[in-house]
Amino acid sequence: MTQIEAQLMNWQSVPFTKVKIDDAFWRPRLEVLSKVTIKTCLSQCEETGRISNFAKAAGLMEGEFEGIYFNDSDVYKVLEGAAYLLMSNRDPELEAEIDRIIELIAAAQEADGYLCTYYTLVAPESKWTDMEKHEMYNGGHLIEAAVAYYEATGKRKLLDVACRMVDHYDREFGPGKRHWVEGHEEIELALVKLYRVTHEERYWKLALWLLEERGHGHGKGAIWDKEEWGPAYCQDDVPVRDIEKVTGHAVRAMYLYTAMADVVHASGDPAYVDALHRVWAHTWERNMYVTGGIGPSLHNEGFTQDYDLPNETAYCETCAAVAMVFWNHRMNLLFGDAKYADVVEREMYNGALAGISLSGDKFFYVNPLASKGDHHRVEWFGTSCCPTNLVRYLPSIGQYAYARTDDGLVVNQFMNGEAEFEVGNGLNVKLKQTTNYPWDGKIELAVNPERTGKFVIRLRVPGWCRGYKLKVGGESLFGAEALNDRGYLALDREWSQGDSIVLELDMPVEVVRARAEVEANRGRLAIQRGPIIYCMEQADHPASSFDSRTFLAREKLQINHRPDLLGGVTVLTGRDGEGSPCLFIPYYAWDNREQGFMQVWIREAEDRQLYIY
Repeated sequence: MTQIEAQLMNWQSVPFTKVKIDDAFWRPRLEVLSKVTIKTCLSQCEETGRISNFAKAAGLMEGEFEGIYFNDSDVYKVLEGAAYLLMSNRDPELEAEIDRIIELIAAAQEADGYLCTYYTLVAPESKWTDMEKHEMYNGGHLIEAAVAYYEATGKRKLLDVACRMVDHYDREFGPGKRHWVEGHEEIELALVKLYRVTHEERYWKLALWLLEERGHGHGKGAIWDKEEWGPAYCQDDVPVRDIEKVTGHAVRAMYLYTAMADVVHASGDPAYVDALHRVWAHTWERNMYVTGGIGPSLHNEGFTQDYDLPNETAYCETCAAVAMVFWNHRMNLLFGDAKYADVVEREMYNGALAGISLSGDKFFYVNPLASKGDHHRVEWFGTSCCPTNLVRYLPSIGQYAYARTDDGLVVNQFMNGEAEFEVGNGLNVKLKQTTNYPWDGKIELAVNPERTGKFVIRLRVPGWCRGYKLKVGGESLFGAEALNDRGYLALDREWSQGDSIVLELDMPVEVVRARAEVEANRGRLAIQRGPIIYCMEQADHPASSFDSRTFLAREKLQINHRPDLLGGVTVLTGRDGEGSPCLFIPYYAWDNREQGFMQVWIREAEDRQLYIY
């Protein structure tokens, strides 16, 4: 075994169908998603012609194509989200509506398997001539929806459509055939998903071929011809195994890195491992906001230069935050390191969650860290990738909570509920979490294997946590009894029914300073407690104006849970640098009340305290 191969843990994801969330934080959001958000997205897809495009392409109705060439993907993402909701709640009305849409999609597929309503209706003679027109991007989202719906319902119709479409791709492209560099990555990770459900190896091999096409001058189209964008915009400037740093469009980059990790996991070939380590470090250390947001620039919806992290003009697309979850989840499974699950958590409670209103029917495309009061969520966008990404990401959060290993199981995220596992020796285990996370750091675990057996339970200690207490069966553990393994407490022992674990994470209020290289945050402070990043909003400071407040680093903030505010939040209260009362709310909850300014990074007050020795 080589040194690189030894790095690979190849943990397995736990299907979220095996995870029941009964959590005071997440359950209300999932209910809103089921009752409001999915219906909002379906209605918008209907009203904007996204769904009727399939009927037109099938010849079932008259009319021209409506919208943008990648609009098919929004329908597919909503279907994927609906599938996840059906896995936890088999809603006959929702299922019937999804079945109706699937019939239209199947009818729109051409005889050779090709499926993209834009080209069928607008330019049938121009298929596969413009690598930026998202033909395979659309197809990738179809695959993800098809896999999810098959797993949710057992119905194969959409999965069969997906397989016929990919068979068409396989006939057109590959070794000895036509070159192709898809302008917006997505198909690559989707092909690995299709392989996992069908066990058809040529699907992941096609994903590998598509990855290997990048960086060799095969890309052609408007993106490649624009001097201000060029091939780096869609990660086509260097071969993927030679990637040194994050570049270009943020969502495209994250989908690429996700696919690279997927291919390593599926193939066992470590060829991309070094590149994944390099680009992750470059992203995390130099190009990620404290909220988990990435991609500061409107110009390319992506990256510029290291440490360019402005606040008011931050782009931080919601889709990019969701894509960071996808990539870091794969990295965690691949390498077994808690630092990747830390990033997933940062997105879950900050960068990605801010993208949706508490009411579930308004969305952010862009997520700045400061606003003078002119930035607000809206019901829909002409390009509505963000609402439809949220509607598929949020109902699947259970899959990020746990992982299976050769020798046991992993607790990655803390949320009230139950999960079922089969550990490496064929032993079935039920695990129950009881917690009030993220407002409280106490996590209680009830371990119930079907019979007494030896296996390892790994508990993530978050990177923000400076101290903790651990008890197993009421007995405190220290040192070698709870080895810290890549950010995890590894409990290797015999487990019996009724065994208990109590992990108490210290969760004080912390003042955060940016690195000196981040010019936008020099002389500023941010506030964090546990996984939550806080902000100051004008709704709580009506007499103040944007950037008028300061804060002392030594100021002690009081922790108060307010069940009556913003769906129930823990707020931080104290005095600002001038001695006036101030209040901080979670960043994800901003812009859910009256309009006004918001700031994450507050100017640091000059400390005039006199010290006498």
